[in-house]
Amino acid sequence: MGPMVLTQVATGLSVLAGAVLVKSMMDQKPMAGPFPRCPTCNGTGRVTCLCSRWSDGDVGCSTCSGSGRMFCSSCGGSGTGRPLPSRIAIRTPNRPS
Repeated sequence: MGPMVLTQVATGLSVLAGAVLVKSMMDQKPMAGPFPRCPTCNGTGRVTCLCSRWSDGDVGCSTCSGSGRMFCSSCGGSGTGRPLPSRIAIRTPNRPS
């Protein structure tokens, strides 16, 4: 084998090793961040628009801009779950002294 063939084999093996490393990292921690995928839109951020359910077969309205897909109402179009802001107030009972 000449030096050119050995260089090409080494390059191919390093690319393969890099791909395996990236896949193993993606399996451990997906890029979606700390929030899981939205179960309503399965992480796409879009759901079927209501206009596509009309019986006349036309698709398109101002909400979906003619695409037949509108933003998901569960995740707001982000594709990931989002925490709901909440406030918990703890009150101590008034005890007569």
